[in-house]
Amino acid sequence: MSHSVTALTLIGTVPVIPVIVVDDLATAVPLARALVEGGLRVLEVTLRTPVALDAVRAIRAEVPDATVGVGSVIEPRQFALAAGAGAVFAVSPGATPSLIEAAGDSPMAWLPAAQTVSEVLALRAAGYRFQKFFPAEAAGGVAFLRSLAGPVPDVHFCPTGGIDLGRAPTYLGLPTVRCVGGSWMCGAALVREQRWDDIRTQAKEAAALRTAQAK
Repeated sequence: MSHSVTALTLIGTVPVIPVIVVDDLATAVPLARALVEGGLRVLEVTLRTPVALDAVRAIRAEVPDATVGVGSVIEPRQFALAAGAGAVFAVSPGATPSLIEAAGDSPMAWLPAAQTVSEVLALRAAGYRFQKFFPAEAAGGVAFLRSLAGPVPDVHFCPTGGIDLGRAPTYLGLPTVRCVGGSWMCGAALVREQRWDDIRTQAKEAAALRTAQAK
């Protein structure tokens, strides 16, 4: 089974992937619990902070219902580090030959990103039929994906970047969009203030977008 198919199996079956930035390790588990309790069980912990890998370990150990992956993977060595921490998938903001090679050697599923037609086709040629579209809003948004669906109907996407609860349904209504990524339900202020109930509520609203996926 290819990494692209595996990524689609893991990630593409849910409407929204929370994009999580953990600055304080103590918030990782309660944040993950709130999201999972709200119905968002596939979590992307971005490798933007020194405690990110420890956060993955903590969530894996204490929130068994969560499917935990890492985001912001920009260096080949991060695949081994993330897999060692227990991550089961990796997400990148782009793709390079060295990342493609490292992903091929990794046990994790990989979701590489594209933002131009040429990048989409290059990843398609490498076997990746499920891709992240990033930064979605800045790179053409819904109009770009709608235009691409005609000539490249067999590539599916997880648009991420600038998407919120209001924009998500339109993306999810596109035939080539399997899910979206976003951080609106777990923003920095909500986490810093430990507003777990608010995060749980917003996660429930995001999870309810699942019905928009019926095609």
